Amino acid sequence: MSSRSTNPGGASLVRRRALLGTAVLVVLVALAGLAAYLTRDGRTSSKTPALQVSSTPPSAPAASASASSRPHGSRGELPVPPSTHDPIAFGKAAAAALWSYDTRAYSQRELVAALRGWLTSEKKYADTASLDMLVPSRVLWKEMAANGQFATAKVNEGHFPDSFTQALQADPGAITTAYVYAVTVSGKQSIAWKGSPHGGAENRVTTLAVQCRPSQPCALAGVLSAVAP
Repeated sequence: MSSRSTNPGGASLVRRRALLGTAVLVVLVALAGLAAYLTRDGRTSSKTPALQVSSTPPSAPAASASASSRPHGSRGELPVPPSTHDPIAFGKAAAAALWSYDTRAYSQRELVAALRGWLTSEKKYADTASLDMLVPSRVLWKEMAANGQFATAKVNEGHFPDSFTQALQADPGAITTAYVYAVTVSGKQSIAWKGSPHGGAENRVTTLAVQCRPSQPCALAGVLSAVAP
């Protein structure tokens, strides 16, 4: 769809994605679909079921455990990353943030900025494109806002994929280069809009790359294009 040879930021994007992919690959040797993640174009569609939207009610759950407990119909707040050294706890919070939005409470630009705040400060491991592609475009957001559309999330569980734990057991020291963990999260997303206060609900599952260095709280590295069970 897009040509990396003519995209000024293409080279840096490819390098960042390759570095992130290498870090994850160390501990996800057997992860099906990882090759697609390393080579996919940042503008192509992702198989990860995150902010799914339409001009008439879409999808996405809340930024933290508190999101699912908010009174239905109350206005949501922008997602704020938790301070934790637990990659699974962070992954669950990140998935909820990615599955949630509220066009009544903030703009598309504000949501993008908030989600980028979850990314690791180590730019060579931060896959910004994998987050940006999950947020509705400004044009679509405007249409959604006209309908007062919003989505909340309930996270059921999070875990390290089998391929991750097997690779880590085979080489425990491999992760110490970038400290990037793979975390698969499942849950449910509820969507509502004007005239339909209860909307609908849909099951969600996604695999995230979470960086948790011993000396600092966890941060998001990116979202994998394929779900690792």
